[in-house]
Amino acid sequence: MHPVFYLGPLEFPAYFTFLTLGYTLAVLLAHRESLKIPHLVSPVKLIDLSMILLFAGLLGARIMHVLADGYLTEYINLCVDPLATKALPAPEGFRCLSDGACVAKDLGELCNTAAGTCHQGQDCLRTLKFWYGGLAFYGGLVLATLVAIWYMRRYRTQIQFPAMADLAGFGIALGLVFGRLGCWLAGCCFGCLAHTGPAVTFPRNSPAFDRHLDLGLLTRHAHESLPVVPVQLYQLGANLLVFLAVFAYFKTHKERDGRTLALFLMLNAITRFILEYWRDDYRGLWFTDALSSSQL
Repeated sequence: MHPVFYLGPLEFPAYFTFLTLGYTLAVLLAHRESLKIPHLVSPVKLIDLSMILLFAGLLGARIMHVLADGYLTEYINLCVDPLATKALPAPEGFRCLSDGACVAKDLGELCNTAAGTCHQGQDCLRTLKFWYGGLAFYGGLVLATLVAIWYMRRYRTQIQFPAMADLAGFGIALGLVFGRLGCWLAGCCFGCLAHTGPAVTFPRNSPAFDRHLDLGLLTRHAHESLPVVPVQLYQLGANLLVFLAVFAYFKTHKERDGRTLALFLMLNAITRFILEYWRDDYRGLWFTDALSSSQL
């Protein structure tokens, strides 16, 4: 786990850094392929569209996370009543008596003196701060697709939907590979408890550690989480295989009719649906916890 990279005084969140890197490489690869079919997809319009879809994808992914992953109440409380939010993990036996005690321990800015717990300070804009994490892929995919359809209808003589869909099919698949690497380094999207087979532990104050602490499986004296399934690596491997399969199909299938995107959507849906059962992070569960938001 390596959630932050440092370059001098600058901090780069691992998840968002690799997400950006993956998106950039995907756009460059798609642009290179568009140079072979300029009569179907204008390389210039492709770059323009990719910049628009970057923002649309982030916005859609954030909206789905807030509304469907079960965090809406937490974000509302963070604005109107920060002391009603979930207490931040503290050392065993620690009870704060003032806001200063929380700040001194780097446990947030506010102290609930009645409960002796520390909480984050008021932040009414937290729902917009996606760089802290909290992006749901399918929300971004839906909004980006709607925006892309609008854009391509407006410039239909310069960028045709079927051909652009083929370029997007392998582009999105490549971006997901880097996104899952970012998940692994950030420690998010962690797996369920591992009773057999490959397993990994995450350090103190990681998402997995906090989850096990909330469930009463650990004490605050513990230094790492319990062993969990390395599902981020499984998803990374699955996304890599999907990308290779989709890109190989794109290179061998000469008709630009959108089938590459269709193939990606089917393969990604199958692998994601299966691997969701090995995840244990809270991500919105439906039908008495039978399906996650992404599975639904």
